[in-house]
Amino acid sequence: MTGRAARSARSRALNTLTLHPGKDGAGTVRRTVLPGGLRVVTETMPTVRSVAVGMWVGIGSRDEAPEHTGATHFLEHLLFKGTARRNALEISAAVEGIGGEINAFTAKEYTCYYARVLDEDLPLAIDVLADVVTSSLITEEDVKSERGVILEEIAMHDDDPSDVVHEQFSAELYGDTPIGRPILGTVETIGDLTRDRIVEYYQRYYRPTHTVVSVAGNVSHEAVVELVAQAYERAGALGGPDGPVPPRLSGPGVPERSGVRVLDRPTEQANLIIGTTGIKRTDDRRFALGVLNAALGGGMSSRLFQEIREKRGLAYSAYSYTSQYADTGQFGVYVGCLPGKIDEVLAICREELARVAAHGITEEEIARGKGQMRGGLVLGLEDTGSRMSRIGKSELVYDRLLSVDDVLAQIDAVTAEEIVEVGRDVLERPMTLAVIGPYADKDFSPVIG
Repeated sequence: MTGRAARSARSRALNTLTLHPGKDGAGTVRRTVLPGGLRVVTETMPTVRSVAVGMWVGIGSRDEAPEHTGATHFLEHLLFKGTARRNALEISAAVEGIGGEINAFTAKEYTCYYARVLDEDLPLAIDVLADVVTSSLITEEDVKSERGVILEEIAMHDDDPSDVVHEQFSAELYGDTPIGRPILGTVETIGDLTRDRIVEYYQRYYRPTHTVVSVAGNVSHEAVVELVAQAYERAGALGGPDGPVPPRLSGPGVPERSGVRVLDRPTEQANLIIGTTGIKRTDDRRFALGVLNAALGGGMSSRLFQEIREKRGLAYSAYSYTSQYADTGQFGVYVGCLPGKIDEVLAICREELARVAAHGITEEEIARGKGQMRGGLVLGLEDTGSRMSRIGKSELVYDRLLSVDDVLAQIDAVTAEEIVEVGRDVLERPMTLAVIGPYADKDFSPVIG
């Protein structure tokens, strides 16, 4: 069969949908499912000259069995070390030599390999990324060298208490479960990982049915689909058996009791997070919780920032945050302050959380929270990289793609009653506290009890 005939046969077998029609040719989002289950999603941005490409694999650190702890992030490093067609230098030089960028990141529930290039260099970007994702050699020598790099990364991370406190909070909140463990793994688990275990993990889960290719920029959907199909066919990775579904273990439900975790360190600043479980990513109340979070600790005009920093000068950094996963979430308040001020800071946090749980927030705060969410959403989608991430993550972890207008409408529709309801549900749960600072003999349990 000739190349043109093969493309024609493939096109007849494709399952293509328009997820969002866009306006005047801009913002159109389309999805095609290739034979073998590989999904390709694109968003057209005809007024730009760049293209962002992401290859999203639906496997994250929370999907690791004990013998594979740390393997997801380890693979993020190893896949750039070389394939049968390119060594490590050739992988990076291919994209950087045309002025582009190539990188990857690992999260709790997915891993993304991405590149950003000029629109005319899209074929090269897709070819390199597909080669990396499907055809890594993962040699014993590469495992040995990257093990050292990852151990250095863990050490660097451990030197920053503002990072470590988030890790400690998750560990206390979720316990000894995959979702509560650090994405990087630990010194012990990285030391125990063998090449055979990593290769087993790679071959089991890096399959077309677990992968989404998202592209945003000055592109044609049909051209992108053809480029992706060619790249995966070249690697012999377009078809094949589905493979097992990632063994995602359910996260813990609502905590039954409060918890405290203190890491005693002689730091000049105390770092703390107080919070609890949140809501899962598909919960319709996520918009109401987002408005509440913006008003409570989402910016310089928020309650916590004004009370802790502006009025009392107790801290430089103070904010609240939410994060959502497939079956659970987090809500937390972070503050960095002098060790001697931690009692006053914690008292303020508890008072404000209790006040919001009991009474909600004011109409002025609701309006300000909605405005902050609206602006953050729209301003955050001004480039191809953010657009690529939005459609890629949506295809991978949500049941449908909401347009930007749909999301703005959901934010605008949030009511004061909905904010009170979700605030009471989340903020009246047992609280978890994580603290890093010089507190070897201090008992924090009365603060959250």
